[in-house]
Amino acid sequence: MTKTTCSCWRLTLIVLSLGLLGRLIPAGVGVSVCFAAEAAKTAERKLLYVAEPGIRDYLEYGGHGLLVFDIDHGHRFIKRIPTAGLDDNKKPLNVKGVCANAATKRIYITTTKTLTALDLVTEKILWEKSYEGGCDRLALSPDGKVIYLPSLEKEHWHVVDALSGEVVKKIVTKSGAHNTIYGLDGQHVYLAGLKSPLLRVTDTQTHSVLREVGPFSNVIRPFTVNGRGTLCYVNVNELLGFEVGNLTTGKMLHRIEVQGYNKGPTKRHGCPSHGVGLTPDEKEIWLTDAHNSRIHIFDNTAMPPKQVASLELRDQPGWITFSIDGRYAYPSTGDVVDVASRKIIAGLKDEQGRDVQSEKMLEIDFKGDNTVRTGDQFGLGRVTH
Repeated sequence: MTKTTCSCWRLTLIVLSLGLLGRLIPAGVGVSVCFAAEAAKTAERKLLYVAEPGIRDYLEYGGHGLLVFDIDHGHRFIKRIPTAGLDDNKKPLNVKGVCANAATKRIYITTTKTLTALDLVTEKILWEKSYEGGCDRLALSPDGKVIYLPSLEKEHWHVVDALSGEVVKKIVTKSGAHNTIYGLDGQHVYLAGLKSPLLRVTDTQTHSVLREVGPFSNVIRPFTVNGRGTLCYVNVNELLGFEVGNLTTGKMLHRIEVQGYNKGPTKRHGCPSHGVGLTPDEKEIWLTDAHNSRIHIFDNTAMPPKQVASLELRDQPGWITFSIDGRYAYPSTGDVVDVASRKIIAGLKDEQGRDVQSEKMLEIDFKGDNTVRTGDQFGLGRVTH
């Protein structure tokens, strides 16, 4: 029995011994109030953390900071946590990536120039550091101790001590460092550059490139991997669709083109499909289509995956991720999609009522003041066996 519960019972017994409970308040209210207070402290809360500005440096989509939404209560806006990442004129830089870890209780945000670490409990900035070549979409080890930090489309990745921010090693690929995924088992990191059709796989024991996957048909843009680390699903330039690669053999397996829709001009990225994600159970692949303002859904229980549905969004999507339990899909447009029904059930809005959009968001769950689990920004598969 906790200290709070003991106190509640003592208070109730005192009131009973005085003979006041029946006369002043309905029977059981004292106990109910105490247990309700205790339950509130131990109940889990599922929160969506959205890093802004998460569409380039555009402040009209939610301003600047970490916006927190209550997943269990209609994704209502809860609060805005101040963040760093300002240029010399104090203007917010565009956010490039976000990741978090429950064990270390930290969340990390990259801008084009800096990496910032924040404490998830105190919501205070622990440190902000700049790195040679700038920063891009980072990845964090499952134990929260190591960051793979890409430079801003340059020749290298930095391997960073996640607690101190100090550089441990530099990995040079000359591929235009960009998107980065840490495998769920912590043994491999997947490196995609904007100047290469090859996906690099690194060994996290040596922090060196172990193998290359591809080449794919064009340079790699966003991508995701399955939970076992055997397959990757990649967007490439000029393709409305995605390609599938074998992470073990290094071979490209399939090219899947969206049917029934045509490519066209896009607001950003210059790429027809800039965003691909697996539902956590890996049964479906959700793919962005900027020109047509849609998400296309594929059955991933077949190989190659089969297109089964399309969903219109409120704006052009440039990213897609999911809640930890796979119940909700989060395209960068700020639409909240119920995965089972494939229906839009909400739209993220900030405290000013503005439509919130961001390509950098993830779920973080709390029990009381403690972080208990964190999602990811990439829409990774979660089936590990």
